[in-house]
Amino acid sequence: MSDNITVRGLVATDVRLNMAENSGLQIASFRLCSTDRRYDRDKGSWVDGQTNWYSVSMFRYLAANAAFSLNKGDRVVVTGRLKVRPWTDASGRSGTSVDIDADSVGHDLAWGTARFTRHTSEKDDQSRAAHDLSDGGSAGVPDDVDPFTGEMTEPEATSPDVSAEGAAKEPVLAGAEAPF
Repeated sequence: MSDNITVRGLVATDVRLNMAENSGLQIASFRLCSTDRRYDRDKGSWVDGQTNWYSVSMFRYLAANAAFSLNKGDRVVVTGRLKVRPWTDASGRSGTSVDIDADSVGHDLAWGTARFTRHTSEKDDQSRAAHDLSDGGSAGVPDDVDPFTGEMTEPEATSPDVSAEGAAKEPVLAGAEAPF
């Protein structure tokens, strides 16, 4: 039995991406530190508590995406299966390894902003194309919705996202200001 855990913390090392020799499986890992902070009323300031250290392992697409998206020092949220294992090395020293086999990893948006780029596999693209051909295109999807992503789009004639030269601009957020 394994326990599921969600941890907020800092990427403490560079993300290492490797490929298993026999299977070609992508594997990435990094160390994560999570420090408890609390407000000390006597001192009138925030104080650091104990720091917990985890080894985070990721596989397949999550491994590749994390290797290109995460940097040392980034604040992240990690969800996965907790593994606690005792170890002993050749010299007789022993300790405990605390590992997380990650199901998902992302930037902690309480500390900053991020832009998400969705990647699809070639198989998904072929499946969508076959579906579009079988139902006559994007039948049943409103004109202002992208049939592949489900995102709202602007009508072609009034689209503010493309300039006269055809270069893409930052999207316009109606009624909201970007926090950066």
